[in-house]
Amino acid sequence: MSELTLDPADVTAALRRNLDGWEPSVEAETVGYVTAVGDGVATVSGLPGAMASELLEFPDGLIGATFNLDPGEIGAVLMGESSHIEEGDEVRSTGRVLSVPVGDALLGRIVDSLGYPIDGKGPINTSESRLLETQAPSVVQRQPVKEPLQTGIKAIDALTPIGRGQRQLIIGDRQTGKTAIVVDTIINQAGAGVKCIYVAIGQKNSTVAGVASVLEKAGAMEYTVIVNASAADAAALQMYAPYAGSAIGQYWMYKGEHALVVFDDLSKQAVAYRELSLLLRRPPGREAYPGDIFYLHSRLLERAAKLSDELGGGSLTALPIIETKANDVSAYIPTNVISITDGQIYLEADLFYSGLRPAINAGQSVSRVGGNAQIKAMKDIAGPLRLNLAQFRELEAFAEFGSELDATSLAQLERGRRVVEVLKQGQFEPVPIAEQVVVIFAVTTGYMDGIEVSQIAQFEADLVDHMRTRHNSLLDEIAETGRMDVNAVAAAVEAFAESWTSDGT
Repeated sequence: MSELTLDPADVTAALRRNLDGWEPSVEAETVGYVTAVGDGVATVSGLPGAMASELLEFPDGLIGATFNLDPGEIGAVLMGESSHIEEGDEVRSTGRVLSVPVGDALLGRIVDSLGYPIDGKGPINTSESRLLETQAPSVVQRQPVKEPLQTGIKAIDALTPIGRGQRQLIIGDRQTGKTAIVVDTIINQAGAGVKCIYVAIGQKNSTVAGVASVLEKAGAMEYTVIVNASAADAAALQMYAPYAGSAIGQYWMYKGEHALVVFDDLSKQAVAYRELSLLLRRPPGREAYPGDIFYLHSRLLERAAKLSDELGGGSLTALPIIETKANDVSAYIPTNVISITDGQIYLEADLFYSGLRPAINAGQSVSRVGGNAQIKAMKDIAGPLRLNLAQFRELEAFAEFGSELDATSLAQLERGRRVVEVLKQGQFEPVPIAEQVVVIFAVTTGYMDGIEVSQIAQFEADLVDHMRTRHNSLLDEIAETGRMDVNAVAAAVEAFAESWTSDGT
């Protein structure tokens, strides 16, 4: 075995080869350390230059965000499983503020609050992003809400219309059909040029999967993004989810397009915010919520707007959902959000269980945009509809006591029963606006007065089918111009009503 020899010249040459072009450099990095951790929050020292909502890197790739900026330390919220974080662990400042990827590449995808895909369909190819926290458009950057956003739900489009750029609250107890209304609304945007964002906050993953499945079957996922911060996720992700949804929608709004964002629901976001605030020792106020809980929701919902024509005329419509307990709309969070929004749709459990679905209480529901968000044909028939309903509710209370009613009152009561029946609607079956107008016109002008209440649904279905096959031009005119030829529609409905029988002939 020969002896191994090293030639110094070879070693020198090898070193020169490897070090050729190398220059020493210095990298500056700000590193802090954890002083306390627990329950999804951490206290960090040694990062004096940290910004509000700045992303922080914890060990093993865990992301956090600054929440409290105190003179000597930072309160940070942790965006995931944090059981491995210990006191003394290093924390690195990133210099990046919370943001989310945006763009058409997100359509059809399910993402978390930071924009990372969680649907198993691979990465999202988009180069643009928007900050989660941005200033809402100012007064001069907006214009009045005057363009309808059709939900496909007769009771809403007729009585509490929603316009593009509006913030309409949907409020009610659990299991009263709040999510069904917003899913119907998303399905009804097919072909309307409105991109939708469904933000699920604190929901079960199985519930969100069910919503995604319904939207997929209806072909609505093509123009929809789902942002999911489930009940199993960290409180921080639940708190930031609505802001992520708003940022995604604002991207399209500022491009002159139209977007709809649904927050399902803000009650759970408020609970997550309260949890983080109490853990980081912010002073509690009413119902233990921190004092700035109103600001949390107002700065979120003010981002919904109809932009001025100079900025492209785009819009972001917001449908926040609030869950009440025992119909208590006077609780802290419901009254806060009611005061911020442009109206509310109030769903009542008693109506739901009595078979009126959607269970909308017309007396307590209101749209502060009103007729401005309706086409002219719907505006013309909404007045009589509202009057018929109000008279019915009043007379119904008398009738319960067995009071003797005169013929006129009895006729009003009977028509009211038919109006209520017409406003019933199946789940995930949005109705085009032209068909809504014809059906509501038929019931408010008395063409259904002679039909048995139990046969109203059949009459309505047959009437719509008749109008589609024989008088489609009248439906097209309403859909395209927003106006109705009253005489022509009345003649068509009257001819149908005279010849109709319950077997559909």
